[in-house]
Amino acid sequence: MKLTASKIHKALKEQGITHVVGLPDNLSRVFFQGLVEDPEIEVIMVCREGEAFAIAAGLYIGGKQAVVLIQNTGLLEAGDALRGTAWNMRIPQAILLCYRGFKSLDPEVERKDSVAVFTEPTMKAWGIPFEVMRDDSELAMINRAFERAQSSSKPAAVIMADTIV
Repeated sequence: MKLTASKIHKALKEQGITHVVGLPDNLSRVFFQGLVEDPEIEVIMVCREGEAFAIAAGLYIGGKQAVVLIQNTGLLEAGDALRGTAWNMRIPQAILLCYRGFKSLDPEVERKDSVAVFTEPTMKAWGIPFEVMRDDSELAMINRAFERAQSSSKPAAVIMADTIV
């Protein structure tokens, strides 16, 4: 599996992204570094993931195109902010979610990372459509998330299952 930062970056630019709002983690660190260097995209770092949804909603209301980039652990923390902004306000919010613990879902792995076990069932329970992107051959999932968000005026996500290199 390989997710390449430059290819994901290009896919976001094709969507007309003006802002990336999020909190870097070990899986997205390289990706965030490349985004910060792009003068056409403003990166807004948050202290808590819940802030990302409120800021992205405000950017949308102001006519900007933002994507939220956080880890699955942060999504669980941010659930009420997502509900209170993107969901209730009917903001077409695309989410890029880093999938901490994905490899521990393999039945051969004895110790499971509990956040991985909760991630997909939580997304389903919250009614957020998502796809799991394992490598660069699946970059079209990013376009589909934006399309789903736009057509429903609600959040849609791509869960990135590996470290972005």
